[in-house]
Amino acid sequence: MSDMEAPKVFVSYSHDSESHKAWVENLAGRLVKNGVDVILDQWDLRLGGDLPLFMEHGLTDAKRVLAVCTNRYVEKANLGQGGVGYERMILTAGLMKDISSDRIIPIIRENSLDEPTPTFLSTRRYIDFRDNAQYEGHYSELIRDIHGVRIKPRPALGPNPFAETQARIEPAVSFSSSRYASASMSGVVEFDYSNNDGRFSVGEGDYQFVLIWGGGSSNSIYAYRDATTTVALAEDVQEIADITDASLYDTSSRVRRPHIGDIVVWRNQSGYYAAAKLEHVEAHGYGSTKYALRFSYVIAPNKSISFKNDHS
Repeated sequence: MSDMEAPKVFVSYSHDSESHKAWVENLAGRLVKNGVDVILDQWDLRLGGDLPLFMEHGLTDAKRVLAVCTNRYVEKANLGQGGVGYERMILTAGLMKDISSDRIIPIIRENSLDEPTPTFLSTRRYIDFRDNAQYEGHYSELIRDIHGVRIKPRPALGPNPFAETQARIEPAVSFSSSRYASASMSGVVEFDYSNNDGRFSVGEGDYQFVLIWGGGSSNSIYAYRDATTTVALAEDVQEIADITDASLYDTSSRVRRPHIGDIVVWRNQSGYYAAAKLEHVEAHGYGSTKYALRFSYVIAPNKSISFKNDHS
């Protein structure tokens, strides 16, 4: 497959309900918009079409297979029932030829089983889509894996800190992430958000905020509240200094998606507010060869809800 050719993916799932079919179609549609050539029966199998032939060709042609593992899917696969059972037979034959293959990606959805995957996939690493609140983070992981972009790039191998040199040095056992931190109360940050799990720490002590970013594109990125108490978008202002009451913004979601020029407001567990304005973002595959994020930020002192410059 050439670098410019879209990865082809076959979706294997059971028709549990209309809502589940819609969920699968929405996932497939988003993958298509993100450069993945998806084979889905709802689109590609016409009335009167040969279902076994469709499954055989789809599973043979696809580079990867998404197995959406609901309770019903697991039951059908283990019992060899219906289309799911037929697909299991084809996939199992492929795994027997190459047991180390990572071609099949189990996706867990509407699943309450202790063993959430069919037996033939029990040793495979899966991605869990059961919690809708974590959908965006898991989708970002899935789309990166399909496109072959490492979610957590392997760090460069460093020297042995205990090795003897001409003069013995103390082992460097403090592996801090200082390059992903700024203790200042305000400033401008630029970093590669594909590293350090997308985390950048600003401030220190009670004023510290660990800001988490991910899933960037050419003009937007996701901001998460996972390491803070709340996250919100300040939609009524253009500059951080224009925020007069940070407590008014909607904090009901775990993740927000600011675009360039937008301002994100966080509250930490000590009760302080920080605001960050998205200045620039780049993502590999969106017209760039790297992941880069630049934002300006301010931490409001004295637990103030205002970011105006006249704090006293």
